[in-house]
Amino acid sequence: MDAVTRIERTLSASLDRVDTTAGPKLLAAAMRHAVFPRGARIRPRLCLAVAEACGGDDPAAANGAAAAIEFMHCASLIHDDLPCFDNADTRRGRPSVHRAFGQPLAVLAGDALIVLSFQTIAWGASASPARLASLIVAMAQATGLPSGIAAGQAWECESSIDLGEYQRAKTGALFAAATVLGAAASGAEPEQWRTLGERLGEAYQVADDIADVLSGQADLGKPTGQDLALGRPNAALSMGVDGAMRHLERLAAAAAESIPPCPGAADLKALTLGEARRLLPKDLSQRAA
Repeated sequence: MDAVTRIERTLSASLDRVDTTAGPKLLAAAMRHAVFPRGARIRPRLCLAVAEACGGDDPAAANGAAAAIEFMHCASLIHDDLPCFDNADTRRGRPSVHRAFGQPLAVLAGDALIVLSFQTIAWGASASPARLASLIVAMAQATGLPSGIAAGQAWECESSIDLGEYQRAKTGALFAAATVLGAAASGAEPEQWRTLGERLGEAYQVADDIADVLSGQADLGKPTGQDLALGRPNAALSMGVDGAMRHLERLAAAAAESIPPCPGAADLKALTLGEARRLLPKDLSQRAA
């Protein structure tokens, strides 16, 4: 079974477990609206790739970890789109959750997806309980203080921001979680995989910064030009597009070199370099190649 199918089935199964006749249907619908139809699923695919590179001896644990990361990512997008932050009308080419369901349900849907993330980890690791603690701790670290996605969003409320620290928290945290949880799900030493995730996360944010400057809304399925409009840090604005592209290439190369020794190291290195180029807008991706 390919990685995307594994991810989609696990996401659906987890939502089905909590979407029962006893619960409010609009909340369940808002959660599904945030998760489907799918985006690129970059983070869960990375999680499964690391799990397979480490041996992949517990597919259920890896599937649960990958789906949990996507639930957390979707929760962060709901909150990021709210009027108090980006006030975004669209996400993935259709109305954002607060536009489709209203602000109260959007807040609750994001909160419920955060909880579902941890539930999904627990369900997936039922056959490997010894691995559960490291999976839960890694997910929590990626979510809260001092350097999880909540902290990353909060940096936008500060009077001054270090670009690297901001990117490592807001974007890098879930990429780091993807690599750490992928290793933990397969019984490998998880922390030695953190650097790979952090560097890929920073590379993704740089690519997103470039896209925010150059792409149209139709290309990304969300509003563009937001960083300039909201005064947020943006690598392409501060370094120029060419400088940001060079920075992205350096980050991708450093990420590939940081892969720890494992059975699937060569394939994972090639995947890392290829995915970094795919993050760019299509015309710039061809230039980078």
